[in-house]
Amino acid sequence: HNLVTGNSNMGVVKSENLGIAFGAVIAAGASTAIGASVVFFPKLVKLASRRVLAASLGFAAGVMTYVSFVEIFQKSTDAFTTHALEAGYDQDKADSRGYVFGTLSFFGGVAIMIVLDKIVNRLSNGDSHGHPHGEDDVNMLNPEAHKHDNHEPNIPHCVGCGEDPGAELDAWQMNAEKEIEADKVRLENETAVESGNSTLDNEIEAENNGVGNEAGVNAIEDATEKKKLQNMGLQTAIAIALHNFPEGLATFVAVLSEPKVGVILAIAIGIHNIPEGLCVALPVYYASGNRWKAFWWGALSGITEPIGAFFGWLIFATSFNEMVYGLMFGLVGGMMVMISFRELLPTANRFDPKDTVVSYSAVFGMLVMAVSLIFSYI
Repeated sequence: HNLVTGNSNMGVVKSENLGIAFGAVIAAGASTAIGASVVFFPKLVKLASRRVLAASLGFAAGVMTYVSFVEIFQKSTDAFTTHALEAGYDQDKADSRGYVFGTLSFFGGVAIMIVLDKIVNRLSNGDSHGHPHGEDDVNMLNPEAHKHDNHEPNIPHCVGCGEDPGAELDAWQMNAEKEIEADKVRLENETAVESGNSTLDNEIEAENNGVGNEAGVNAIEDATEKKKLQNMGLQTAIAIALHNFPEGLATFVAVLSEPKVGVILAIAIGIHNIPEGLCVALPVYYASGNRWKAFWWGALSGITEPIGAFFGWLIFATSFNEMVYGLMFGLVGGMMVMISFRELLPTANRFDPKDTVVSYSAVFGMLVMAVSLIFSYI
């Protein structure tokens, strides 16, 4: 196991991979800021296509699923087997204990993700994550089932948290088109008289916000929305942190174990973090009109990933036995499979219901990870 640099109690704290591990987690998390930055560039919103988003999510799911089953689960069972051999069991019993404990750890990771999902869902006022929750299963057939109050601002905490990601993307692109048109009109009228320009700006502003021409009503509604955004801010921040925590932990553990493999995983998580940043930032921007606030909300969803890495470092820094390594690998494998099956693939399929790219991109993600594993063993 590359995690231990020798028999001394140095553990992973002194591992030469530690800097790479934290760097990979920070880089993967920072990708959400790339997605969130589209609030400053309406033309980029227009370029975001359903198939591109679906392919990026499918690719990430393929990478995460393959590495979890083929590499990380294997490392979990190996660590438990080594621990059993050190405890004096013969090879057969050690192998069987390794497999049993590895399997239990894997499904422990699945259970943790289910519990986290429920907590995050409660914190974010019951928004859907690209998949129904519990009693919502039947209601997903009813188009009215997940509609929110028109004046209820919504800060999603993940890429598939909206009622209909595809329709939302279309709406964002329409808003971006209006913004681009409005900017064009403003440029054309820059030399107009001040009073005429002011009137024109008010009309464009009213049209952009989709609000009536009565300024008083508009101001009251804006104030209400902004207050609601502030009130739900803390809960959503906690939801975002919990949602991204496992990805940071998974990347950290994978890079420490095998940097070449971990870096590919970090790239895959980074690729799916770009649409995540976009999907968190744009609704905040269109609800509040504040570009910077929207950008920081989008970036926050990735900033929290290093918290998961720090948690992993704390565990490894204080524990030096194979049992802990086995447990961590098993949990991480289960978590990543659950993220792929529960969030990434369902959301990708909602962007691409006819499956023109999702399955192929998932298999391609598996192939990329398989090739990186081959090179890591050569």
